[in-house]
Amino acid sequence: MSGENQSGSALLGFALRFAAAFALVLLTYNPTRIAFVPWVRAALEAQTAGAIHALAGVALLIGWTIFLRTTWAALGALGLGLGVAFLAAAVWVLVDFDLVELDSTSALVWLVLVCVALLLAVGMSWGHLQRRASGQVEVDEIER
Repeated sequence: MSGENQSGSALLGFALRFAAAFALVLLTYNPTRIAFVPWVRAALEAQTAGAIHALAGVALLIGWTIFLRTTWAALGALGLGLGVAFLAAAVWVLVDFDLVELDSTSALVWLVLVCVALLLAVGMSWGHLQRRASGQVEVDEIER
């Protein structure tokens, strides 16, 4: 495979992982109120929560478990800490250059949601990035 083709493939892979992570984040919560958390909150208040709410909740829990476990295994505490610090500094730059206003709660929530999705996507992609950077073809995990 040519280098340009591999780069395009890697970029497409990351874009797909980001899209999946962003979908998971937005399906769970977003400022539009069309998401699991406000849906369940409204159903609980109206005392109409039922099996469909449980099914959706379990499906989201499965998605979060896959993304969080993979991200934690790939990045660890240090990698996650550095990722959070980098994204927090990037948001600070956006605020500092008046591209985002601190008064806009909605804009800040959207930024946080994008940052969470980015961290999850990097975690899901880290193994691929590490193999490309090191030239390693196969990774064998040794069980202890």
